[in-house]
Amino acid sequence: MIDVTDRHCRYFHRLLAPRARLYTEMITTGALLYGNVERHLDFDEAEHPVALQLGGSEPDALAQSARLGRQWGYDEINLNCGCPSERVQKGAFGACLMAEPALVADCMKAMQDAVDIPVTVKHRLGLDYDESYDFVRDFVGKIYDTGCRVFIAHARNAVLKGLSPKDNREIPPLRYDVVKQLKRDFPDCTFVLNGGLADAAQSVRAADDFDGVMLGRAAWHTPRVLSEVSLQLWPSLRLPSDAQVVDAMTAYAERQVARGVPLRVMTRPMLGLVNGQTGARRWRRMLSDPALLAANRPELIYDAWRSQRHAPDVRGAACEAAPAGA
Repeated sequence: MIDVTDRHCRYFHRLLAPRARLYTEMITTGALLYGNVERHLDFDEAEHPVALQLGGSEPDALAQSARLGRQWGYDEINLNCGCPSERVQKGAFGACLMAEPALVADCMKAMQDAVDIPVTVKHRLGLDYDESYDFVRDFVGKIYDTGCRVFIAHARNAVLKGLSPKDNREIPPLRYDVVKQLKRDFPDCTFVLNGGLADAAQSVRAADDFDGVMLGRAAWHTPRVLSEVSLQLWPSLRLPSDAQVVDAMTAYAERQVARGVPLRVMTRPMLGLVNGQTGARRWRRMLSDPALLAANRPELIYDAWRSQRHAPDVRGAACEAAPAGA
């Protein structure tokens, strides 16, 4: 979710899912130790509970980055051992770390020694086309020995060569049964299921079998799925209407634009808010129009809302392809 679940996206998602745990995009140790820490780590208090997801493979650098996360107020530090992109592999972190469980264990220990908040790991089930259960069991066992008790399992292998990140989310088969076996073999651990969860019904069913579910692309493309899952898991929740979300995001955008943040980064995660409703196409078009966004007017969110609500009913008309990434 690099360049997706930034602080503005998380603020929006918090409105839709008041009790969910939010995760940052993966942030590399180099970006924190040699870059603009405030730009990478600043977040709104409303985001709690929120976890900082780190990418790295050097214990000292990860320990320093974990300390920064703790100082900034994050509730959890998560090590990414699941991203299969070639860019990440060149940095020697992400999914390729699963081939070096002893190094991952050293990284986990260094972070655990550095902070007093939970240190967790996100991982795949295997590498390339080896579907041996022993591989992932031994990997989890090595990390378990460090004291880690929370594992977020993307229930697919990661193919390190020949598949794009998109293909890696679709082509390697889902193996939920393997995560169930890990739960049986490590009964005192928390296993959160990730991968292939496309709608609320599927996610709620999975929540019955596992200790939690993590949604990624589904939350980006159809944000209200977060609300649907939340209502199933916590029926007493009072969730904001679309109109209230628009109010809150417009007020948030006003504060951020005053700080010099471009409006387009606040509207980007909102494009799917009204998917399936009359006028959704008009809403997306207005909130992604470069000319309209260039004016940096937070009121554009209201304008798009009013336009969407008063749009003529065009159901049954020919559909236009959604913009890339929408």
